[in-house]
Amino acid sequence: MSTARTARTGAAHRLAALAQEALGGPLPVRLRAWDGSETGPAEGPVVVVRSRHALRRLLWQPGELGLAQAYVTGELDVDGDLADGLRRMWAAARERRLHPPRLSLADRARAAGTAVRLGAVGPRPATPASQARLRGGPHTRSRDRAAISHHYDLSNDFYRLLLDETMAYSCGVWTDGSTDADAAGAQRAKLELICRKLGLTAGSRLLDIGCGWGSLTLYAAEQHKAEVTAVTLAREQAAYVREQVRERGLEGRVEVVCQDYRDITGGGYDAVSTVEMGEHVGDAEYPAFTAALHRMVRPEGRVLVQQMSRRPGAPGGGAFIEAYIAPDMHMRPLGETVQLLEDAGLEVRHVESLREHYVRTVGAWERTLEERWDEFVALVGEETARVWRLYLVGGALAFEQRRMGVDQILSVRPTDEGAGGMPATPGEWYERLDRP
Repeated sequence: MSTARTARTGAAHRLAALAQEALGGPLPVRLRAWDGSETGPAEGPVVVVRSRHALRRLLWQPGELGLAQAYVTGELDVDGDLADGLRRMWAAARERRLHPPRLSLADRARAAGTAVRLGAVGPRPATPASQARLRGGPHTRSRDRAAISHHYDLSNDFYRLLLDETMAYSCGVWTDGSTDADAAGAQRAKLELICRKLGLTAGSRLLDIGCGWGSLTLYAAEQHKAEVTAVTLAREQAAYVREQVRERGLEGRVEVVCQDYRDITGGGYDAVSTVEMGEHVGDAEYPAFTAALHRMVRPEGRVLVQQMSRRPGAPGGGAFIEAYIAPDMHMRPLGETVQLLEDAGLEVRHVESLREHYVRTVGAWERTLEERWDEFVALVGEETARVWRLYLVGGALAFEQRRMGVDQILSVRPTDEGAGGMPATPGEWYERLDRP
C-alpha cells in the first residue's frame, strides 16, 4: 500500500473521523496510529496511539478517564510538548466550541463498525494499578484515610525527590526578583507570610491541620518559637515530621498527631492553619469543618485557610484527578468558601489569590520530574511516573487558564463584643518577605 493511500485509509484517518464525530469538530493536534499512518495539523505535538488497546479503553470508558488510563499505561502518548498538546485541546474546545454531540443510533452503529474494522473491540481492559480503589461511603473516616493514603503515602522518598528541601507540597509565594530555580525560597516566603498573617510570636499555640511533611509546623516552631500541634491522616507524613522534630530538637514545641480532624479535642489555640487540606473535606462536610475551625481557636485568634478553588461553571479536579490523585476531592468557587467560614462565626479579614504563583510552583515540580525521570521510574515505576507527569502538566495549565485558583483566606474569631484583635493595616506582612 502506498504512503498516500495509508494516509487516507490508515488507522489514524479512521480514528480522526471518530474523534471528529465525538468532539463535534476536527482534532487540533496531529494523530499517529500503531500502523504508522498520520493525519491532522503538520505543526505542533503528535498524539501517538500505540495500540488498539487505547481505542478499546475509550470504547469502554469514553472521555477524560479513558484517555488518562490509556496515557498512564503508555498505550497513548504525546510526541512533543505535552503541555502544548493539552493547551491546544482546551483552546479548541473554547474557541471552536467543541463538545460531544448527541449521537444517533446510526452514528453509534457507524462508530462501532469502525472499531470492529480497527480490531479494537474486545473485553474491558484492566484498570491501571495506579488508579485509586476506595470502598465505603464518601468521607467516612475509613474512606478518607484510604483516600489520603493513596496520594500522600506514596513514599517519603518520592516526595523528597520531587520537592525542595522545605518539603512543602503547596503553593509557594514568588517574590519580585525570584527566579524559577528558587522553589525553596518561594516556599519559605509562603511559610513566613502565613506566620505573619497569623500573628505568631514566641509561645503562640498553633494548630496545623493537614500538616503535610511539616513545613509550616517546623518553620513556625523554629523561626517564631510557636508551640505547634501538627495533625495529619497520612502515616508516612507523621513519621517524617516526628523524625524532623527529633533531629531539630523541637520535642518541647511540636506535637505530631496522626488522626482525623473530626477527632481533634481541645481548643483555645491562638491560631489555626489548614494549608490545601480543605479540598479533601467534602462538600457536605465543609460546614462542620468550618465550625470546628471556629471552635478550636480562641476569641481574637486567627484562622488561615489556603485552599484551591474553581471558577463558577469551570471544571475543577475532574475524572483523572479524582481517580488518580485526590479521590473524593471537592473544590468550590472562592466566594462560597468565604461564606461558609462566615456562617461558622468567623470574620473574614483578608483574601489573597496566589493563582499565578501556583503556575510557577507546579512548573518547578514538573521540571524536577522530567530532569530526574529515570530516578522516579526506578522508585515508583513508569506508570505512576506518567500519572504524575499528566497531573503536574495538566494542573499547571488549569491554573494558567483560570479554571482553578488557590487563595489564602485569613479570618478571626471575634469576641462577643466584636473585637478582632487585627492590626489596622497589614502592610508589614510583605516587608522583606524574601529575607525573613
